[in-house]
Amino acid sequence: MRLSHGVVSYGREKIEFSFCHVSRKTLEIAVHPNQSVMVKAPLGIEPAEVQRRVARRARWIIKQRNYFRQFEPRTPARCYVGGETHLYLGKRYRLKIKKGRRDEIKLVRGYFKIQVKGRISSDKIKSLLDAWYTEKAVNKFKDSFDRCLANFKKISLKNPRMQIKRLKKRWGSLSEKGTLTMNSDLIRAPQECIDYVVTHELCHLKHKDHSTKFYKLLGKTMPDWEKRKHKLELTLV
Repeated sequence: MRLSHGVVSYGREKIEFSFCHVSRKTLEIAVHPNQSVMVKAPLGIEPAEVQRRVARRARWIIKQRNYFRQFEPRTPARCYVGGETHLYLGKRYRLKIKKGRRDEIKLVRGYFKIQVKGRISSDKIKSLLDAWYTEKAVNKFKDSFDRCLANFKKISLKNPRMQIKRLKKRWGSLSEKGTLTMNSDLIRAPQECIDYVVTHELCHLKHKDHSTKFYKLLGKTMPDWEKRKHKLELTLV
């Protein structure tokens, strides 16, 4: 597939886009989470016409890009050094590190204030921060669990046991025996996203697979679940 490129202006903004010709009847414009714009045009449409079509949709494109911008900056690989930002409940806090008489972390006015006993290293900071996140997750996830479980009173779900672990590929899971496992990394996400994951897994107590009935229950219990899921995917990447 051969890609071509173009650019249009809308006010002070320039919209750069890529386009290709494919076998389809209509022209499609897609704005991706990284704010790139991709156009799929029917065979035979001239580049000038593609340019005009993109210009006509410029306002919509800007609106979509602004939506994705609210989730920036994306979290790069962490180095655990002073000045670096880390997420907690969807908000970014900057690390402020110093030596002290004991290991301690406090959240103060936009900063993770980290006091380290002994030699300061990125491994030590990571270890302290991971332990702090896990401690916070225990209380925050329990609050979320209690709050979300209350929404299922009408169908009398069996109260599952909850545990917190570091999961590689999932935000949460429900075992056959009814144990709800929450990914400790989820503490970095907004509270509404944590509630979505809990609610999603609680729905599996009633419907084991992702059937139509499962999504019907999820939609009834949490009507805006898709928006929350999308926000989670954009926040924690």
